[in-house]
Amino acid sequence: MANGPIAERNRDATIYVGGLDDKVSESLMWELFVQAGPLVNVHMPKDRVTMMHQGYGFVEFMGEEDADYAIKIMNMIKLYGKPIRVNKASAHQKNLDVGANIFIGNLDPEVDEKLLYDTFSAFGVILQTPKIMRDPETGNSKGFAFINFASFDASDASIEAMNGQYLCNRPISVSYAFKKDAKGERHGSAAERLLAAQNPLSQADRPHQLFADAPPMGMMPPGMPMAPPPPPVSMLGAAGAFPPPPGPPGHFQGSFPPPPPPGGRPPPGWRPPPPGAAFNRPPFPPRAPPPPNANYDGNYDGYGENGYNY
Repeated sequence: MANGPIAERNRDATIYVGGLDDKVSESLMWELFVQAGPLVNVHMPKDRVTMMHQGYGFVEFMGEEDADYAIKIMNMIKLYGKPIRVNKASAHQKNLDVGANIFIGNLDPEVDEKLLYDTFSAFGVILQTPKIMRDPETGNSKGFAFINFASFDASDASIEAMNGQYLCNRPISVSYAFKKDAKGERHGSAAERLLAAQNPLSQADRPHQLFADAPPMGMMPPGMPMAPPPPPVSMLGAAGAFPPPPGPPGHFQGSFPPPPPPGGRPPPGWRPPPPGAAFNRPPFPPRAPPPPNANYDGNYDGYGENGYNY
């Protein structure tokens, strides 16, 4: 299903699909990825002798947005029991192994490659599918795995954050893996870090760390008015309301002016209130009798003395 030369393909709209099982065909790849958007072609390089594909392929979409959408929904899904790796074809070519390989031990049998990818991809770009060591006969997990990051910043952050944390009710151990060519030496040495710092391609990608963080206090979006601060307690009255505004000079709030201070002379025009003036309130108007109720016959309409219907 490869149409046209490879050089004429739109690389920005082309994705790389790795980790494919031998039973995966180009027609199956087309049926799978056409769900993400219109396709242009599907190409799976094959061995010239056996005519079998080599475990990876390329899918070209009509637009770059469809390719990005396919990466989000198709990465790490399982085909014939194997998780596939989906990313941009250009990113697959430029990502280089810098040696940021970590070892994860004491894994629960229920932990699979997708769970490891979803958990550790928050710390940085993962170059390859997390490799869980399994029994070749039963396919069961042996309890440990390896992850290859694109930078030492990501591997350092994952070790610091995840070592000793629980994953599927088991505390996992996270550390740098041993090198294959050097017995007893782990990855993350000073020489590897120096080489990784000199490689600009290893720092080109960044993980998706889109978390729902609320904006910090005091930083409001522009154009949004800020609420006024609450009034101090001393300005509130006894009932929690604001005091009335002050009146004009010479005006006293209430029915009578306040008494003069002890030992001082009364202000001009001050007169003591008449005896009993504070208690001589006008009488309330007489209350009218309640209207007669024609339906009331003296009982409680089926309700008991506590208000519950028996």
